[in-house]
Amino acid sequence: MAKTDLIADTFTMIRNAIMAKKENLDAPASKITQAIMEILKREHYIDNYKLIEDNKQGILRIYLKYKGKKPAITNIKRISKCSLRVYARKDKIPYVLRGRGIALISTSKGILTDKEARLNQIGGEILGYIW
Repeated sequence: MAKTDLIADTFTMIRNAIMAKKENLDAPASKITQAIMEILKREHYIDNYKLIEDNKQGILRIYLKYKGKKPAITNIKRISKCSLRVYARKDKIPYVLRGRGIALISTSKGILTDKEARLNQIGGEILGYIW
């Protein structure tokens, strides 16, 4: 099966692993998914991740975080898709659950959270929401 949208596929793998109460999962690696995992780790949505070299694309092993029996990620949603790109200007960056979640935004300075994008006064493509 050809994978055209690695971000959406990775979000779906995370969602499915959380529903199955898995401790970790393996997802295809790319620079964008690594940057997203770094943000999720920094924002305490996952425990850790590591890159496993396989002489091909590489694999990201993602260690999910649970608070007791509840997962740290309640939902993860892809917003901008291949068929419909969604952009936000610096003054129109959305709040996710009134600031309790984060929006991932691809900017000229890399992938940032909504708070970081507001702080840096830059807009960009909204990749997804996590809460």
